[in-house]
Amino acid sequence: MENLTLTRPDDWHLHLRDGAALKAVLPHTVRQFARAIVMPNLKPPVRSVAEAEAYRDRILAAIPPGQPFEPLMTLYLTDNTSPEEIVAAQATPFIKAVKYYPAGATTNSDLGVTDIRRCDRVFEAMQEVDLPLLLHGEVTDGDIDVFDREKVFIEKHLIPLKERFPKLRIVLEHITTSDAVEFVRSADRVAATITPQHLLFSRNILFKGGIRPHFYCLPILKREEHRLAILQAATSGNPKFFLGTDSAPHGRDSKETSCGCAGCYSALHAMELYAEAFESVDALDKLEAFASFHGPDFYQLPRNTDQITLTKTTWRIPDELPFLDSGLVPLRSGEEITWQMV
Repeated sequence: MENLTLTRPDDWHLHLRDGAALKAVLPHTVRQFARAIVMPNLKPPVRSVAEAEAYRDRILAAIPPGQPFEPLMTLYLTDNTSPEEIVAAQATPFIKAVKYYPAGATTNSDLGVTDIRRCDRVFEAMQEVDLPLLLHGEVTDGDIDVFDREKVFIEKHLIPLKERFPKLRIVLEHITTSDAVEFVRSADRVAATITPQHLLFSRNILFKGGIRPHFYCLPILKREEHRLAILQAATSGNPKFFLGTDSAPHGRDSKETSCGCAGCYSALHAMELYAEAFESVDALDKLEAFASFHGPDFYQLPRNTDQITLTKTTWRIPDELPFLDSGLVPLRSGEEITWQMV
């Protein structure tokens, strides 16, 4: 296959940051995707309808002229989020979900939820108005191995949550384990996003030839057996699994340091990375549904009608992209890739 034409996809998990960082990275997403679920973990986070609307306005102002793009906004769940804010969010045309971060789990999550049971009144309201809950599905207990945090979260928190609120729509984001795949497949009204890095790499890449901080993300990459389970789920045609890059821009200086940030930057070449992953198991025929159909169907939004084309050609991923004062290193920087969006 030399050319692959797909309905224009959407990114159902994206970090855009704010200010100059937003302006630097947004064109990469807009070039490929028609819409994106935008994460709310700014400093300070996006906790109210008013804050979401203001952030949306800043995103719209940063879109390159003449390029259509719709940011789909989310609220940052805290211990103090009220059911009334949920009702107000559902009434807007632009807020599509609420994001749960366990406090301290990842970048800018310090104001996240300290005890998931404290949010039951909010979950009840979300179930009532049918506003999806997006989960960073990890525990943060210091005695739990970092590679087991997703599995323990499912057992300790997610299964009981689903039992308490069976009609709540849930997206378990950036899944990394076979345990997550099995749960999503079996649970009603639950879906999952999958990143390019979790499709393409096991945890071995983190230490290939030395410590490689630009492959470090949270949830962290797992064993090869889990990567294969994620890849099988993504390419299976099951509508519960869809594209979410979790593309997260961090300057080189905040990655290549003694305590580096978690996050992989893939917005530049996301569709090319996904195409490579799907091609690796001879499943390019399943890519369009994964990238363009399953997400909007779960979010109850119309599918896009325009198209993009990927062509079979080899090109080199840049070593670095312009970004603030330090540069931005994309996932697999300096390596060759065999698909390119035209």
